[in-house]
Amino acid sequence: MTPPPRDQITGLVLAGGRGSRMGGADKGLLLHQGQPLARHALRRLAPQVSALLVSANRNLDVYAAMGASVVADALAGHPGPLAGLAAGLAHCRTPFLACVPCDCPNFPADLVPRLAATLAKDGAEIAMAATVEEGKLRAQPVFCLLHTDLLPSLLEFLQAGQRKVELWAALHRCVSVRFDDSAAFFNANTLDQLQQLQRPQVG
Repeated sequence: MTPPPRDQITGLVLAGGRGSRMGGADKGLLLHQGQPLARHALRRLAPQVSALLVSANRNLDVYAAMGASVVADALAGHPGPLAGLAAGLAHCRTPFLACVPCDCPNFPADLVPRLAATLAKDGAEIAMAATVEEGKLRAQPVFCLLHTDLLPSLLEFLQAGQRKVELWAALHRCVSVRFDDSAAFFNANTLDQLQQLQRPQVG
C-alpha cells in the first residue's frame, strides 16, 4: 500500500489533561523557551499534516488563538488521553489522524511520515512510535497515526470504563515504529522535567 499523503492526515495535539503532576496547571499553556508547550507541538506537527486540532478542556479561547481548531472531551471528568483522541477522531475531516501530546516539544520532525510508511507497509490500522530504553522496545502510545474509522471502537471501549491507550490499540492491527532518538520523546510531566527541557540541547 502507498503511505497516506500529508493531505489525508490531520494532526491532533493532546492538551486536555488535569495537569495533576503540575499542581493542576493547564500543561499546554506552561512556557517552554518563552512559548506555550502546545504552540511548540503545533508548530512541529504543522509541516507533517494538512490540518490541526487541539484537544483541550480549559482555556479554549487561548488554544484557539494558536490557529488550530479546539475540540473538548465529550466525556466528563478528564478521563485521559483516549477521550481526547476520541474528540479528535470525531472532528477529523481526513481519513487519518496523527496524535501527539502537548508536553513533548522536540518529537521527531519526521514522526508522521515514518508512522504513515509503516502503517501502509504492514497494512495496519494504527502505527505507534516506540523507543529503546534499557535495551527494551517501549511504546510511546500517544504518538500514533490511525484510521479515523476506528472511532466507534474507541467510543465503545471508553463507555465500558476502559482508559488505557495500549489496551485499546491491541484490539486492532497495531504496528510499532522504532525511533532511535529516545530523547526526542522526553516529555514534561512535572515542573522539574519542564525545567530540564529549558536546558540547551547538546549536539
